[in-house]
Amino acid sequence: MTNEAIAGNFSLLSKLMDIHGDNAFKAKSYASAAFSIDKLPVELSTMPHDKIFIQKGIGESTGKRIIEQLETGRLAVLDEYISKTPEGIIEMLHIKGLGPKKIATIWKELEIETLGELLYACNENRLTLYKGFGEKTQNNIRESIEFYFGSLGSYLFQQMEDFAQKASEKLQESFPGTLFLSTGSYRKQDEIVHILEWVTNCSTDQLTRFFTAQQFELIRVTEDYVAVKSVDNVSLGFYCTHTDQCFSKLFETSCSEVFLNAWKTYFGWHPEKAYPSEEALFEEAGITYIPPYLREKEGIIEEARKNQLPVVIQSTDIKGIIHSHSKWSDGSNTLEEMAAAAIERGFEYLVISDHSRSAFYASGLDIDRVYAQHQQIEELNAKLAPFRIYKSIESDILNDGSLDYPDEVLADFDLVIASIHSNLKMPEEKAMMRLINAIENPFTSILGHMTGRLLLSRNGYPVDHARIIDACAANDVVIELNAHPRRLDIDWRWIDRALEKGVLISIDPDAHHIEGYDDCRYGVMAAQKAGLTKENNLSSFSREDFEDFLVQQHAKR
Repeated sequence: MTNEAIAGNFSLLSKLMDIHGDNAFKAKSYASAAFSIDKLPVELSTMPHDKIFIQKGIGESTGKRIIEQLETGRLAVLDEYISKTPEGIIEMLHIKGLGPKKIATIWKELEIETLGELLYACNENRLTLYKGFGEKTQNNIRESIEFYFGSLGSYLFQQMEDFAQKASEKLQESFPGTLFLSTGSYRKQDEIVHILEWVTNCSTDQLTRFFTAQQFELIRVTEDYVAVKSVDNVSLGFYCTHTDQCFSKLFETSCSEVFLNAWKTYFGWHPEKAYPSEEALFEEAGITYIPPYLREKEGIIEEARKNQLPVVIQSTDIKGIIHSHSKWSDGSNTLEEMAAAAIERGFEYLVISDHSRSAFYASGLDIDRVYAQHQQIEELNAKLAPFRIYKSIESDILNDGSLDYPDEVLADFDLVIASIHSNLKMPEEKAMMRLINAIENPFTSILGHMTGRLLLSRNGYPVDHARIIDACAANDVVIELNAHPRRLDIDWRWIDRALEKGVLISIDPDAHHIEGYDDCRYGVMAAQKAGLTKENNLSSFSREDFEDFLVQQHAKR
């Protein structure tokens, strides 16, 4: 082992000991040894073992640990610490501004174990509630995590929007008169984008020269495809084809494999055929144009053949903000500010759903604060009519599946959103018990972010989607499509099952600040992939229809 590797092991060991709150003296001695070893002019592996102990900064215990590594390639005590530390906690050491003491707070007090969870907590303004984490520190940590995620090469759709737009503009500017047609997963509105792709009539040689001059890394170059990577680790791909065949290639690269195979079965496929537009391809097949975001499942082709494509929901169809947080818990804005922003954006109502009392990490509302907030809501409603704020709560689903308040308190809310926020490392049996019990609670109106997933960082707890949907249908519970671009939970792939069972979906921003309202758009884009219509989305209900819904919900209590 090299000095660098040995020093790295000691440095990591020192940090992990600090995170676990173990022997501070030993942790400091390992950190000191790491510093000394890193400065040595000679490799330890070239020294006789007895000479190792006389090097400056290396004592008896440290020397033995060095010899152990030289002989075995391992450091047993480090392996032990790694085995009892979540992988995400170790990964936090890569984030600028996060030292062992702060990481210990994040892990032990906030119960956060992954970078994705930490980023989400920053976006929810949660870190500032803890000693040592001011607003500036929280913002710096957020930026560092986003930079780190960018270095891994996969991105949320939302993260790619600005880059994709600017890249398209730059290409058109650099190659005037040349076609550059956005395609692939970005055009299909996939929630995760690994590569931005275009169909073009530009040659591979032209693109290769251009991107080499722009300091892009060449990843792949064939006769008809070029893939490059930018300095900030975004991959770009180009399908190069003749002008006449651009729209055939555009169609082919804007479909899922399942959809394309079904298309070939129905209509055959001639990729060399020329079309003046993508719409012309559908006209030739004699079916309604299917937007790229719907080209996922084969059944949509039959719907198009029968001229029965759904009129999918649009962002303008959202009439009210359901599921938002204020300064009463972990939001950034006051309740009055949240209401004013909703009115300014043209919404008819606001459902305020601050965290419940078990969410101590988010300043959850105890019973006295629940009623204090209700009083403020009543005062604001008198002032803001006809706009209306509805009294809600995002109630934690506790370990046994019960909700976070006694029934007499739950009865005073207009509606209850039930969500799991704690003890996320569950087998499916435990997760299903908690979820089903909460769904069967007569006070539950909406099931919040069903799986607890955070895209690109946390898979969420395992669930049987079909059983949950069936339970929601049986108990008249709405399923949230949490529109935060890092959640998008329920997964759109299960929405058609919910619609078949007559279950309403609710596209909710889970907004922790005013700008969070804009996340509804990402929920809409995910819902479009499932063919959701405005009639099947609760947050598209007018205020009058929403109040009728509340009457029906209260009748089941």
